[in-house]
Amino acid sequence: MYPIVRPGVSTLVFPAKPPALAVDVLSGTRPCTSNNTLCHLTTSVPFSGRFLTHECQDIMEKRSPNTTSILFCGTDFSAFEDYTREYVQDLPFIKVDDVPFVDVPSVIKNYDICVPKNMRLNSEIISQAKRLKLILQFGVGLEGIDISAATKHGIKVARIPSGVTGNADSCAEMAIFLMLGLLRKQNEMQIAVKQKILGEPVGDTLMGKTVLIMGFGRIGISLAKRLRPFGVKIIATKRSWGLDTKNEEENDLVVDVKGSHEDIYNFAGQADIVVCCLQMNTETAAVINEAFISSMKKGAFLVNIARGGLLNYQAVFHHLKSGHLGGLGMDVAWTEPFDPDDDILKFPNVIITPHVAGLTEPSCRYTAKVVGDVALQLHSGKPLKGIEVVN
Repeated sequence: MYPIVRPGVSTLVFPAKPPALAVDVLSGTRPCTSNNTLCHLTTSVPFSGRFLTHECQDIMEKRSPNTTSILFCGTDFSAFEDYTREYVQDLPFIKVDDVPFVDVPSVIKNYDICVPKNMRLNSEIISQAKRLKLILQFGVGLEGIDISAATKHGIKVARIPSGVTGNADSCAEMAIFLMLGLLRKQNEMQIAVKQKILGEPVGDTLMGKTVLIMGFGRIGISLAKRLRPFGVKIIATKRSWGLDTKNEEENDLVVDVKGSHEDIYNFAGQADIVVCCLQMNTETAAVINEAFISSMKKGAFLVNIARGGLLNYQAVFHHLKSGHLGGLGMDVAWTEPFDPDDDILKFPNVIITPHVAGLTEPSCRYTAKVVGDVALQLHSGKPLKGIEVVN
């Protein structure tokens, strides 16, 4: 078991088995509504989750005002709430719950901190959060939160920096995993194993390749540092490279060519592999479109570890079918969870993982530590530290 640091304890400890959930839930499948689910192209899909019994609803509505209560939205990405419970298990005045998306609007009024995960928090839901003081998201994506509505209701919105938790490093490693999987023809290797064929397929190497990193934030920087030993040429785009001399000198050591958004088509024609590390916003939505993929080298690979909505589905499908796009590796999809029967997964050169790039034991535990520490700070009336408040 991976060790964690307890509040007020200076040494690493190996926690005991987490206590039973404060709220018992039943298994079931319920539809999510399109205004609540954060699907990257405004598409709603059914999900499997757990729903509250009337008894559990009563328990949650009777939360003591002397406790600081944390709400995790949805039952996916369960490691975060499990590790948070484990981290605060000796603090009886901090409570942790997770509920399905459909129950969030009716129970959010009972919580001080909300971690939305992949749920969209619109103005209607936020207006119900009479007790809420903080919306805290892990990773950089805040596109699903109505920040203006939160500000109007006196609710702080913040993100947990990916560089602090190890999330950025974990995402960078996943990008390399997908790149190597495409280069070494992972799907074909699995078929060869099943058919008892040795010596096939013949793959390719990262060595000597040119990699375009689109978005040079924490994840992009971490990826570039890890790619350098593979003997690749790295080109990267960023909205603004800034004037921080120290960071710029460090970036110069890992990036061979730097550019801005205006350079993406030119850079696409030079790259053997394109990796999307961009934030999702109105400017970047569907930025990987027909024109961009047409500008890529024939046979080049595309890897996406950021947001599904950065890619135009039809353009990706068309170029996979034509053979212009050499392969696709993605940890995020246009709708999540992604349909396992989708036609795009029928291509042998497509690798998909279930949105786990940032989910490693260290990153999940450090994220849980930040959530627990912030809850303790909030309960004690101390300034909030370790997070990036955006309003």
